[in-house]
Amino acid sequence: MSRLTATATCTAHGAIAEHSGEVVPQPLLAERVAWLAGLARDLTAGIVAARWSTADLDALARGVGLDGRALPAKGWMALRRLGWGVRPEPGVHVCDRVLRCAQEQAARLLRLALHRRALVHAIVATWPQEPGKRTDAEWHALRAVLPGGVSVADIRNRTRQIRAHLDQHHVLPGDLTDLEQPPNVAAQIVLAAADRQLATLERTGPHGARLRVKLPLTARPASGRDWAWHLLPIALPPTVPVEAKLCAPTLRVHNGRVRVDLPFQTPIAFAPATGHVIGCGFDWGLNTLLTGTIGHLTAGGRVVCDGRPLAYDASGVSAKLHRLRAEREHLAAKRRHLERLLAGLTPADARFAELSTAHEVLGVEHERVCARIRNLNKALAWSAARWAVDQAVAAGATVIYLEDLATLEARGRRGRANARLSGQVRGQVAEAIRHLAAKHGLAVVTVPARGTSTYCPRCGTGTSVLTHCPAPDRVAERGWAWAWCSACGLSGDRDQAAAERILARGLLGQQATRTDRTTGVRSIAQVVEGNVARARRPRKPTQAARRARRTRTDLHPRPQARDRSKSRPTPKRPTRTSKNTSKNTAKTSSRAPDRRTVPAPFPAGSGQRPAGHAPERGRHTPYRTGHVRNSHHRTGFHQAKATPVLELAERGSGPNQATPVRVA
Repeated sequence: MSRLTATATCTAHGAIAEHSGEVVPQPLLAERVAWLAGLARDLTAGIVAARWSTADLDALARGVGLDGRALPAKGWMALRRLGWGVRPEPGVHVCDRVLRCAQEQAARLLRLALHRRALVHAIVATWPQEPGKRTDAEWHALRAVLPGGVSVADIRNRTRQIRAHLDQHHVLPGDLTDLEQPPNVAAQIVLAAADRQLATLERTGPHGARLRVKLPLTARPASGRDWAWHLLPIALPPTVPVEAKLCAPTLRVHNGRVRVDLPFQTPIAFAPATGHVIGCGFDWGLNTLLTGTIGHLTAGGRVVCDGRPLAYDASGVSAKLHRLRAEREHLAAKRRHLERLLAGLTPADARFAELSTAHEVLGVEHERVCARIRNLNKALAWSAARWAVDQAVAAGATVIYLEDLATLEARGRRGRANARLSGQVRGQVAEAIRHLAAKHGLAVVTVPARGTSTYCPRCGTGTSVLTHCPAPDRVAERGWAWAWCSACGLSGDRDQAAAERILARGLLGQQATRTDRTTGVRSIAQVVEGNVARARRPRKPTQAARRARRTRTDLHPRPQARDRSKSRPTPKRPTRTSKNTSKNTAKTSSRAPDRRTVPAPFPAGSGQRPAGHAPERGRHTPYRTGHVRNSHHRTGFHQAKATPVLELAERGSGPNQATPVRVA
């Protein structure tokens, strides 16, 4: 058994002052929490600014304190062992536990800077001849010195940052401090570094908890009398199970409300790295966001797949994201234009006030559009991850194989598509899949991405190259959506073929699975190729087939021939000018459809249906209402379409037992 850590954002709507018993309303509570978060922010900013130098970053990177001992994992203890203390402003009384919280936040920011620093040093040491287009040798040299877990998007962003510095100063940067200023510090208080002298947390029931924390009564407390204990009741969301262990939260103020970021740990089953028989492989598709397949490893070491395609199409959501990004860029351009105009004016000018107001309005609107993009990206990532994990659980799989984003290099048209899909939060999708798969005891392993769409999964273990074309009837044309093999005649979706090769690489090379000790991410660096066989699942005979077998009749009898002999006059068809037609009857057009082309509206008192959730079907609810009959209604979006989750595997006594298949 292991533990899965997650964070739930809760809201404290009020508190009770322990010394007087008075009820503290939400506005006053938000003000006092903001005072505490402001004190911690100022202390943290002072530490980060004082230690933002090459010598101090080198000392932190060495991991050894002044006494020669290794630095502990806790940030505030590591800074104190290095002798990096902090003091509040004169006249402000702050207890030692608040100083701990400030040092913990500063240590986290500096350790994140060490990761960016290692990335910058690796790129500068292997600076290419053409920064926008690296050769294979330059990519291999860069990979050899890069830290683990670095994606292509990180490399591209840091390369652009270094190139901008080179264009401006005509010299490569010597350190991260030459590229960046000290990072901004958020106004929050990290209670993970505190003990019961500053905060305590206890659970009061299955859906509630109580936080006891000491808050300042003024913005600048002068003594211990300006601090008081407060009891904050917290309502836990349904995502926090009863058996979860609650950890020390982080307090912050957002939009006038006190937000409590509450970490919790849930016990989960351990997912083994090897020994998998049934697995799911997913490809970061060009046609869809995720394309997958299900297969199993036979006793003879052969990968067999049933050929059923799994696809999560988010083209509608991607189009909306594209429109929002275009709007964001438009607002940013208008803001830059106003900044240039304001730079040439003085505050005494009559136009200065009007332009300043317009600049502030554009800033607020720009932030709102950015928030919409972030929320939509997050919702899309978790929706796709939930769908992928549901498919694996329904198939009885024990492992999910993904393409390694760190090896997903950009070349040609695939490179442009990869750059476009980078905005579709593939990294967030991968993290969400790992989180949700851990709850079901599934392992998530990444495999090398290079060559998955190049060779045929049926006959090409590195020899038969696929021909990419626009459609199956346009094989002679160049394209990217369809794959065709001239050797074995394979014709199918390009992403589906890549998903089968990903699955084969994972199942055949699972003995080479390695687990990162720091992040816990599992990956396979060794490429093991193997052909994928197509199988057909045996189907149980239907009731009609069993009846036909029992009665020895034809299952599909041929209909009797129609008697076309002329034995009576042809009946006259009714016309609109018939005498039987009433004068009050409304005339309809011959083009009017027999059925409604849109779903019938909901009753007036039923309210608006949330997006992505189909209404419950009752006795009087027809199937044609909404998306009930639509197979894509479980994705969480109206604009997203996905393959429905079906129970295809009959599970036996073991986790890796499934329905036998016949190899085609």
